[in-house]
Amino acid sequence: MRLFIAIEIPDEIKKQLGGMHTDIPGSRWVPLEQIHLTLSFLGEVDDTTLDLLTGALATIMVPGFNLCFSGTGCFPDRRHPKVLWVGLEPEPLLNSLASLVREAVLACNIPQEERHFSPHITLARLKLPTPREVGAFLDRPPKQELPQFRVREFTLFQSLLTSQGAVHTPVKTFALSPP
Repeated sequence: MRLFIAIEIPDEIKKQLGGMHTDIPGSRWVPLEQIHLTLSFLGEVDDTTLDLLTGALATIMVPGFNLCFSGTGCFPDRRHPKVLWVGLEPEPLLNSLASLVREAVLACNIPQEERHFSPHITLARLKLPTPREVGAFLDRPPKQELPQFRVREFTLFQSLLTSQGAVHTPVKTFALSPP
């Protein structure tokens, strides 16, 4: 199974994020039902490793926390934008959760990227370099302030690639500790 670990975003916030959609040539906006905060992308995982992984993830103890949005950005940079995202304010408990998830994944011998965890929610992927339109999107003030939200759990998802795009299905949800 092709897997990733993420935090679900409340539906009302997903709708607000969807309202940030703008026409940028060559852009592919993330469907509302697929908006999430990725903690770790795993790729293909066999059933035996999946069993080990769910056991390792179940041992993670981090209290629930709030997340606040912090504006928009792009990867890798404004001159060569490939991904548009909305960022999150620094939150030590989110970083702790991401670190513990990474340790659990590595302990199950699932390779991970070396790059530093950068909390963001992907809004769109770009096929063409469109720095002018992306600059207009990034410099535009938000229509409304995105509310903070409470994180009480994280989820292991299966990502099934289809001709219509990826379909994300929860495999197992893991509760965070009470505060």
